[in-house]
Amino acid sequence: MTDISKITLYSGGHKGAEAEFGKLAEAWQVNISFEGHNAERTQGLQILNREELQRGDVSMEIVSKRMRRTYSRTDKIRKVIQSIFHMVNSGHHVIAVGWILEDNTVKGGTGWGVELAKLFNRPLSVYDQERKAWFSWKDGQWVGNTPVITSDTFAGTGTRYLSDDGRQALRDLFIRSFGPAEQK
Repeated sequence: MTDISKITLYSGGHKGAEAEFGKLAEAWQVNISFEGHNAERTQGLQILNREELQRGDVSMEIVSKRMRRTYSRTDKIRKVIQSIFHMVNSGHHVIAVGWILEDNTVKGGTGWGVELAKLFNRPLSVYDQERKAWFSWKDGQWVGNTPVITSDTFAGTGTRYLSDDGRQALRDLFIRSFGPAEQK
């Protein structure tokens, strides 16, 4: 088992999956956000400045093409996409909770983190809330897998609409990776 005290979680700290990652990781997290974006988890909050956001900038046309969808609120979504870049760039293993779509992307903003993990060739695990199962991206396709956190850094992201099954999947992931939580 990995020693959780040697692990750093990079997340957005937002409602749903990211807040749950933060609750589970508690002292070892870095929540990445930007001015004006509300984070549910503020412990370890790192607000990206304009220059840092710019480093994660990418054409919305590229994002739309890669994600096979368009985005209407481009100013806000651009900042979300820029902050996701920093999470994925900082964490080695990328772990997400959401829904894998038929085109092999993941629904919503979570999907951009997943696409970056693919582009950066990072270990990638997604809990699909509809199928109630874990999948990893291997050789250009999703394969069933039961992930364990072994990297010193990982990015935890996902849907705002975390189901009870998704929450339990994250708890089980932490128990598999770090053992049972100590009672305080």
